Amino acid sequence: MENREERPAYEQVPTPPERGLLHIWQSAGPIEELSLGRVLLSRPVLQVTLGEHHGLLLTQGGQVYSFGELLWRDLSIPLSAPVLEESLLGKSVVRVAAGGFHCGALSEQGNVYMWGENTAGQCGQTEKGTVTNITVSEPCLVSVVDSEVVPPVVVRVMDLACGREHSLALSSQNELWAWGSGCQLGLVTNNFPVWRPQKVEHLAGRHVIQVACGAYHSLALVRSLLPQNNNTLRPPEKKERGQSPHSSVTEREESLTADDAHYCPLGVELSEVLIGETTPRRRGPRRRLHPVGRSAGSSPGSGSFPYSGDGKSSTAQKLPELDGHADHLTQTDGRPVSHPLPCWGANKNSAFPDEMELQNILQKLSGHSLETQHINGPGDTDSLSSHTSDDSCVSSTPSTDLLISSNSGVSGPYSSSPVCLEEVRLCLEAEKKGLQGQKSSSLTNIHQKGKTAGNRRCSLPGTPTHGRNGSPRRRRPCPCKPSSASRTQAAASEDAGDGLPSLETEVWSWGRGSEGQLGHGDQLARLQPLCIKSLTGEEVIKVSAGSHHSLALSAQCTVYSWGSNMCGQLGHVNSPVTVPQQAKLSDGLRIWDVSAGQSHSLLLADGDCVQPILLYCGQHQESLSARRETSHQSQRSCQRSPSRAEIYSVRPTLLPLCMEMGYISSVSCGGQSCAVLADQNVMGFISAIHELASRERHFYCWLSNTRKLLLTPLRNREGACPTLGEPCTHLFFSLCESFVRLSILIGRHATSLSYFLHDVQGADVKSLPLLTHTDDFLVIYKEYCFALGNFHVMGGFQSLHKLSLEVLGSQQSLLARLCVPDQSVSGDTDLVSLLYWPLQQLHQYSRVLLKLGSCYDVLTEEYQCLHQGCRHYESLSLSLLRRKKEAETTFLFWKSHSGKNTEVLRLPQRRVVCESSNRSLTLQKAGRFSNHWFILFNDALVHTQFSTHHVYPLTCLWVKPVTEDTRGLYAIKITCPEESFTLVASTPQEKNKWLRSLNQAVDQVLGGGGQGSSPGVTAISRTATYTFTGEGSFKDAHYTGGWLAGRVHGRGTMKWPDGQTYTGNFKNGLEDGYGESVMPNKVLNKPDGYQGQWRDGKIQGFGKYKYASGQVYEGCFYEGQRQGYGMLSSGKQARTSSSVFIGQWVQDRKTGYGVYDDITRGEKYMGMWLDDQRNGQAVVVTQYGMYYEGTFKENKMIGPGLLVSDDDTAFHGEFADDWTVNGKGVLSLANGDCLEGLFGGEWSTGLKVVGTYTKPAADEPDNKERNSLFRLGQYLVPSAQRWGCVFTECWSRLGCAAAGRGERTIAWENIAVTITTAQRHSPNLSRSQSKALESLEFIPQQGEAVTTANFDNIRRYLIKACETPIHPLGWLVETLITVYRMTYVGVGSNRRLLRQAVQEVQAYLTHFFSLVRFLFPGLPDDGCIIPDPPASPSKSRHNSNTEGVVVVSCSSLLLPLLLPRLYPPLFTLYSLQEEPEEAQYWERIIRLNKQPDQSLLSFLGVQEKFWPVWMSILGEKKQIVSSSKDACFVSAVETLQQISTTFTPSDKLLVIQKTFEELTQEVKPMLEGNFLWCMDDLLPLFLYVVLRARIRNLGAEVSLIEDLMDPNVQHGEMGLMFTTLKACYIQIQHESTL
Repeated sequence: MENREERPAYEQVPTPPERGLLHIWQSAGPIEELSLGRVLLSRPVLQVTLGEHHGLLLTQGGQVYSFGELLWRDLSIPLSAPVLEESLLGKSVVRVAAGGFHCGALSEQGNVYMWGENTAGQCGQTEKGTVTNITVSEPCLVSVVDSEVVPPVVVRVMDLACGREHSLALSSQNELWAWGSGCQLGLVTNNFPVWRPQKVEHLAGRHVIQVACGAYHSLALVRSLLPQNNNTLRPPEKKERGQSPHSSVTEREESLTADDAHYCPLGVELSEVLIGETTPRRRGPRRRLHPVGRSAGSSPGSGSFPYSGDGKSSTAQKLPELDGHADHLTQTDGRPVSHPLPCWGANKNSAFPDEMELQNILQKLSGHSLETQHINGPGDTDSLSSHTSDDSCVSSTPSTDLLISSNSGVSGPYSSSPVCLEEVRLCLEAEKKGLQGQKSSSLTNIHQKGKTAGNRRCSLPGTPTHGRNGSPRRRRPCPCKPSSASRTQAAASEDAGDGLPSLETEVWSWGRGSEGQLGHGDQLARLQPLCIKSLTGEEVIKVSAGSHHSLALSAQCTVYSWGSNMCGQLGHVNSPVTVPQQAKLSDGLRIWDVSAGQSHSLLLADGDCVQPILLYCGQHQESLSARRETSHQSQRSCQRSPSRAEIYSVRPTLLPLCMEMGYISSVSCGGQSCAVLADQNVMGFISAIHELASRERHFYCWLSNTRKLLLTPLRNREGACPTLGEPCTHLFFSLCESFVRLSILIGRHATSLSYFLHDVQGADVKSLPLLTHTDDFLVIYKEYCFALGNFHVMGGFQSLHKLSLEVLGSQQSLLARLCVPDQSVSGDTDLVSLLYWPLQQLHQYSRVLLKLGSCYDVLTEEYQCLHQGCRHYESLSLSLLRRKKEAETTFLFWKSHSGKNTEVLRLPQRRVVCESSNRSLTLQKAGRFSNHWFILFNDALVHTQFSTHHVYPLTCLWVKPVTEDTRGLYAIKITCPEESFTLVASTPQEKNKWLRSLNQAVDQVLGGGGQGSSPGVTAISRTATYTFTGEGSFKDAHYTGGWLAGRVHGRGTMKWPDGQTYTGNFKNGLEDGYGESVMPNKVLNKPDGYQGQWRDGKIQGFGKYKYASGQVYEGCFYEGQRQGYGMLSSGKQARTSSSVFIGQWVQDRKTGYGVYDDITRGEKYMGMWLDDQRNGQAVVVTQYGMYYEGTFKENKMIGPGLLVSDDDTAFHGEFADDWTVNGKGVLSLANGDCLEGLFGGEWSTGLKVVGTYTKPAADEPDNKERNSLFRLGQYLVPSAQRWGCVFTECWSRLGCAAAGRGERTIAWENIAVTITTAQRHSPNLSRSQSKALESLEFIPQQGEAVTTANFDNIRRYLIKACETPIHPLGWLVETLITVYRMTYVGVGSNRRLLRQAVQEVQAYLTHFFSLVRFLFPGLPDDGCIIPDPPASPSKSRHNSNTEGVVVVSCSSLLLPLLLPRLYPPLFTLYSLQEEPEEAQYWERIIRLNKQPDQSLLSFLGVQEKFWPVWMSILGEKKQIVSSSKDACFVSAVETLQQISTTFTPSDKLLVIQKTFEELTQEVKPMLEGNFLWCMDDLLPLFLYVVLRARIRNLGAEVSLIEDLMDPNVQHGEMGLMFTTLKACYIQIQHESTL
């Protein structure tokens, strides 16, 4: 809430004087005669802090002023003219702190500056060994460095507090750092002073919110370790849980655990060793601080901060040991230990003769001073330490008194008169009376034990951590924002995780405890921080430490005080004072700021009006007239102690002058002075902020009282369940939980508003929690109103009222104060009005925000923000009031229509809207004596007829008015998922009323406001949940998803009771579009699964079906059956038979061409099918190299066929069964012999032959007729007929009934729909896939004639489409690749299938090109020239000369899209086919490459003029010698080697062309003039390059190019180059001709 970043620290324009007004006065004067001192500065004061005799002011712009007794400079500055600390200019100071005699300042960057007295190291300046170091005259930087990390880092500080001899700093990591002297540091050390800030490891791991320093003790407000979730505002589970069903067993057991927490393990007694210690800081006298003629207990000057005591320094020096006897030991029965401490026995110069008795006396006087005063009279003396500690703040005793309860020697009464033993006896008697009946061994009130039992775990001290990884800072995130300039609780407003202060806090204390100021129930000192258990769970939001007393302010506006009560500064007379007790406040006073001084306390409270009031408790003088009246009586009385003019009251006293100060925002105390900061009400802004905060604090107090007095006793009642009934019991507990969440939110909000007021000058109104946390308020208020309405509707308040009478009994009068003034309470409390009252607060929020908005111009951002917040809260207020009215109406409805028939309709969340009991609405065509009763609830329309009920949920109800006809019927048509009916109203007015009510109810249940709906207008399309009950395919199914006019439509999920589910798209009440379904298989006890397309409620389109048997089918369906292309895989779970079929299906059967891979038998069938049987022409290959082609019938090899074995033995003849020969045939052996005749038997077991064996002669010509019998491919399925189902499916996806039969525009629309649907319903697409789909949205001009200008656009579009499987062409490519690999991979890698595989690729290209020409009709026919675009003649000549002619062909356009992915299986077949020739070729390559270059060139017949003479190695030329190898034509050889890295024939031809170009470039330098190759010169040279390239499978490469080369380039330049390569390959095979 800081805007100080926008304001320069020093160059700022002064703010009007209505803000930051400072008032200061002395606390010891008469209340009626107080004189205010007002500081008039040009800048508003942001913060004031007071020390013992001095003070600091922080003004706007970061300027710091000092006033009072500046002992470190020997100056006395009057309040009216404070002096500017010039050394802090430009430091951007945001906070100041004043200790006893030193000062501190905190910059916006988190740097700490200290100055003043440094005798105890409290200024953090390193000792220099000289007496001049006891003071620091000017602000000096104090480095707070965390040395636990490597490298050490500087800690950013966000809060600062100072005591008399110590200083504390709170870091942005919410860790505590300390320096100075004394046990109040909380450090694990015995070496004092501590000159450098050290971390308080005892609080490591805890979240410190705020710190406060007393004279010799310290307080810390720490966030509790209770598990909590601040984001959800979960309520704390303290004390209210009780024995409710919602509390756990552990919580109930913990509440019964005995508490021994009042024993303190950290109490410290004074030891003889510590008494003898001294530190270097006490080497010399404080001449600067104690001028001649001034005692240690007197004022150094006559400024505005005089000391209150009159003790003498000499007396203090005589009794240095007397400070330790307040920290005493006690026995188990509560009596003090009778033997003296060692240090007392060693003292021979004591002023008291009987030290044993004196020790007991002082022990009794130290803890019960206030009680003794009231017994002995106001004029009696106080305890020694209580009366002297405030007056001896600057002492000359050794620093080893850090563990002693008082700081210095005795002064005050002990310096003027001796202690009377009679007075001691009276004190002891009073103590016995006060402790009568108590058996506790400590001074803690025994009634405090049960209160703290449940909070034991959260008060465990933190574990000190050391080392690099030990600090909690390594485990916590980055710090919050820096603290504001003028509020201590900056961390508290940001420590809760969601920007609101946490109420789950603890108070920890440590240091000296001689006056009980630590609050642990004793007067022992604490070396380490210890949690005050009695304050755990009390929602403390601020702590303040006086000299010897402490204050804690709770979120419930109560004040807890403990410690010294010598002057009544605690605000109560309760005993003991060593534990926190509530200050006595008048009814209606709510404290929201506190500050503790030397012997007084100042409280800021909400009064009867908006303007805050001041309350004072502590020492003050009587008025002059009162002193005169009592002076005569005082002279005649027998005084046992010196007379005192000071008096104090039991309760805090109202200061009347506070009304003259304006709107006070904060209070501060120090020494014997008080100060406040106030603001004037400018344009009503300040009063509006105060009004908001005051109302919120009052509201939270009301909520807390309601929880404590009403809800908690009722919830913890054991008999609550039988009284309320089971449904109302759960509703009541839900109501209590929502009430607690609301209470916690309001408490945190009220606390944040108090913090906001402390910094109202620098705060931004847009940072008000009402504006920043609007969602939290809206959600929790709605939740509370919903829970309250549900409880009200079910009649819970009647039972709750009876329960309250039983539980509270005579305490009913306590509830009367919970009722607000506008409630009429007669006799008993109206619980309904009581619990509905919190909803009124929303209107107050709206009103105050509107008032704040009036302070700004309408064009400002602040006004817009406030106005928007005002609208939010006013709208919510009206909405919740409507809900309240609906709940009341519904309750009255159920009350008047009670009965068993209607009780089944009574639900907590159900509200009645209207009903037709007056026969205003009836069913059309109803019988004369029929009885129809319609009830409209907020969630359903109920039709009641006699004792039956028909409930129609509004989420699935459509309302439509029927146009009035001549019959005069005022009808409304109601449409439901399973039925429709018409309602008839009695009058037009009734029709409009019901129509409006129905539409508003439907609109509201669908998430609308339910206000602006006009008659007849409801959401036709919606998302809702419904369970079908009627007959049909959806019987008993539960549906969640989209609807359209009463029918399921859009995306949704349908679940049947038997486990069947469907998730996907619906259309007109049926499954349509993409969907996923799970169907149980009762036989196999496993479900079937399907993912794919549906149409009209059936599986239709492309999808994937997983059968329970383990089979998986991926392909096309039609009306629930497999139809068209599909692949069926089986055998993953059934290991006995594993197979894959891919091909055509008709009516769920294999019919048409398909490939069946029998993995178990190692056979692959490629041919025709009919009704799941092999039938027709086919080819079968086995894993043993057998090849069969022929005819099948009824799943068997029947008829003529050709069988070829792996060793080239071939048989052509008649077959009767699989691999069984029966009939005529011809058997050809591998050596050429032939056997012709009758054959019988199975091929693998042996054949019976009756025939003629023929051995051909050597010179006999080939028998062409016989060779034709063994020609492969006779019985193959033509390549054009093999995969027609795949292309049919692609045509179908384009919207065509058959190939080429369809409209082109529809095809492109289907493509666009497919791409758009994929983009919408495929959220897991990668970035590259998304970009590819986006690029496909741009379609090339398909209607125009294709020219060379737009041909590239078509080619690029085809490339992107084929790379995307979502596109129909991309799906086609993916499927063709799948079927090709399924055919020719594995067992299909048989060299005799090469011709079939090549023909299949060519068939792909033909079918594919027809698809492309259908989409782009401007493309010319295969092999035609693409014309140039019309242009100027010169441009045409230029293009023709540079680009040449472009010829379109299916191979050049589509082969680059297919062949790279078909290349592996196809090239494998080529390699197997050329394997014998490859062996010869490679043997000659190896042998010829053993020769050097020149020898090989000579051997090949290359002319010497072409022999290279020089070669280049790394840029250096070297001569080629006769022994050089692989040095000639290196670039040409490397280029030719790239032929193995290309896939398409065109790419391979480009490699050959580049090889010739490289060869020409190397030869040109050796020749002169123009050079033209002749074949006689070129062939030997190119043969050398082929030999040196050492290309494996060159024969396969040559054959692939020859088979698939574009016919348009066969007779051109590339054709000649390819012929040269082929000739070289043949030459190498026939080495003898070289």
